[in-house]
Amino acid sequence: MTETHAPLNTETEPRGDLCTRTLAMPADTNANGDIFGGWLLSQMDIGGGVFASKIAKSRTVTVAIDAMNFRKAVYVGDLVSVHANLVRIGRTSITVHLEAWVLRRKDMPQESILVTDGNFTYVSIDEQGHPQVIQRDGAPVIAT
Repeated sequence: MTETHAPLNTETEPRGDLCTRTLAMPADTNANGDIFGGWLLSQMDIGGGVFASKIAKSRTVTVAIDAMNFRKAVYVGDLVSVHANLVRIGRTSITVHLEAWVLRRKDMPQESILVTDGNFTYVSIDEQGHPQVIQRDGAPVIAT
């Protein structure tokens, strides 16, 4: 079994489409007062789902999360932005590389900081919840 790790983004600015932006609040903290990793993962999944549904032009569900890298902490008051890049479109699935970036409330000048990234895979589903072929411009997408 080989491990897959997302490559480190050495850029100083987010890459890809902005999918969501939200403020980290006190209710999102763990017992130590830090933003809970599960909350951040959830924000990324929401953003990735929005991106995948836009591409698939259908409802999508999360089927896998790989290569998650929690690089830096997120704090109360941070502005969290999730950006998406298409990695692959398969017959019924879409893999998306997601990056979570923050602007620290207390930092001046403000600079974007990459805090988390990973690959999320979504499957296009029909009204009954069954996988369906992803259509592009009226024709099925050719699997890559």
